[in-house]
Amino acid sequence: MNLTSRLDTLYDAALALLYPRACAVCGTASVEARADSPACGACWAATRVFTEVDALCSKCGAPARRAAASAAGEDHMQIRCRRCEGEEFTAARACGIYEGALRASVLNLKREPHVASRLARLMHETCLRAPFGAATRVVPVPLHPEREQERGFNQAVLLAGALAARAGLALDYWSLARATHTEQHRAGMDARARRESVEDAFRVTRPRLVEGESILLVDDVFTTGATVSACASALRAAGAREVFVLTVARV
Repeated sequence: MNLTSRLDTLYDAALALLYPRACAVCGTASVEARADSPACGACWAATRVFTEVDALCSKCGAPARRAAASAAGEDHMQIRCRRCEGEEFTAARACGIYEGALRASVLNLKREPHVASRLARLMHETCLRAPFGAATRVVPVPLHPEREQERGFNQAVLLAGALAARAGLALDYWSLARATHTEQHRAGMDARARRESVEDAFRVTRPRLVEGESILLVDDVFTTGATVSACASALRAAGAREVFVLTVARV
């Protein structure tokens, strides 16, 4: 164990003793390490996190049905769910399912502008898998200025910044902007209503920065894909070569 690891261990032990924090998932155990915040190790272990062996739709990243996975064998790039054919992005992936520790991380990020190192590492590991190696520029999904002013920050920018730092990619939070203020609460909307709510909602303000680039578009949750598809449409219209989508979780 090197000096940095020892110092981290001592710091975590002192933090747990002096300022114990209950796990945001189970509410009973304490968060043992600040890198795991806001969940305990057991809840992280119980959360479904995708790995390179998981059979996912090669385009949208949805977990594949057993029949599709069997037909594709070991070549997971052949798997397609066929429900995402019309989406504008090249490919989308998430660290895992919107449950447990990943769900708690997303909700916590809406309140606290901090990306824990465990979450940043998971995003980077996901980004290293095919076909995301072609990405050249990291772009966060923007909030409308009024919404960002209300919250004080954009969680997608924080995630994109943490990922860009680990991946050694350029972070670009200027080129893509939200032109219209959509409804804040869209949880009750069906897929069609969500898609209509973000139609023409985004615009590229600096097309020269995205032209010819393979964009890695970052957001917190992939629900129907409507938001990231609308962003991808604007980026591709401005000359982006490809648009890959990376989110913390998918519903």
